[in-house]
Amino acid sequence: MWIAIFAAMLLTSVGGAVYLVRGIHRFSAIQRLGEKHRLMSWIVSVLLLSLSGLCCFINYWTMIVVLIHLFVFWFIADIAGAVIRKASGRKRTKNYTGAFALAFTALYLGAGWYFAHHVYIKEYSFTTAKPLKDDIRAVLIADSHMGITLDGEDFAEQMQRIKELDPDIVLIAGDFVDDDSRRIDAMRACEALGEISPGYGTYFIYGNHDKGYYESYRDFTYQELAAALEENGVTILEDESVLVNDDFYVIGRQDKSEEQKGGSRASMEELTRDLDSSKYTLVLDHQPNSYDEEAACGADLVLSGHTHGGHLFPAGYIGLLMGANDKVYGSERRGNTDFLVTSGISGWAIPFKTGAVSEIVVINITSE
Repeated sequence: MWIAIFAAMLLTSVGGAVYLVRGIHRFSAIQRLGEKHRLMSWIVSVLLLSLSGLCCFINYWTMIVVLIHLFVFWFIADIAGAVIRKASGRKRTKNYTGAFALAFTALYLGAGWYFAHHVYIKEYSFTTAKPLKDDIRAVLIADSHMGITLDGEDFAEQMQRIKELDPDIVLIAGDFVDDDSRRIDAMRACEALGEISPGYGTYFIYGNHDKGYYESYRDFTYQELAAALEENGVTILEDESVLVNDDFYVIGRQDKSEEQKGGSRASMEELTRDLDSSKYTLVLDHQPNSYDEEAACGADLVLSGHTHGGHLFPAGYIGLLMGANDKVYGSERRGNTDFLVTSGISGWAIPFKTGAVSEIVVINITSE
């Protein structure tokens, strides 16, 4: 599915580039150049559009995203301009639609850059009929994808913000690192997690990127990552549960991608079979697409990431229509189970968020 989506993005960007060159060629200065040097006017149009190639200094996908957004906004502006001209009976004299598309794209993606790089604090409160010794104040992060908007030192600054929130427990719902992450950033991030020291500990599950899709592509292995996490007091849960403070369970699920890679993961029935059902159960599951199974097994709260809150509008809604996820962002209740999906503290590959913001999630759980 994702190969098809990426192929469609690539084809759209190529077709869009042709459309954009024609649009740039309509600007008055280039039209005047074309009256004397027709070929040169087209070369200049291509060169101006090729400035988008500077985005490759970030990564290839950033350039594609910029091109697609510019193409879509320019196309919509051209249609709107054509409708207005037909209704008013006027002819095109200036390339107002092109100027509008350029300005709007810059503002739109500029806002997306800010929302990706500025990390907000989002707070939720849940209640339970099950007894708790004390209220639980948890902090959830996911999808740091180390390196795209946060390097190791940036991540460490965010961990200091978390420390100031004084959580009882810190939960990491996967995709801590990416295939492009650097060892220096990953190791510094692990150290930063060790500096928080919440009373009930820090718990981690793998996402679909943490173990890496390409062997030897990055300069550290996921085994080295695991060792660094554990050295800094982080508990890694792979289809495991732990009873915290003799009060509530944290279940960490193996990521669904393990099944796609030829491996397996335990069912919720297997993970909860021997647990005390009178105790509160908190589940970490990177991908939010097992809601019916988790509700049927009596989980009290399920925490996920993976979707990045939609990342680029309208990708989240498309994912829902395709059945890729049960939810894209926020909380909902099914039966007696609460579900929460965070947009993540960063995102994959693309340094813009136009469908969400980057966030740290604070969760307050109280017993009725």
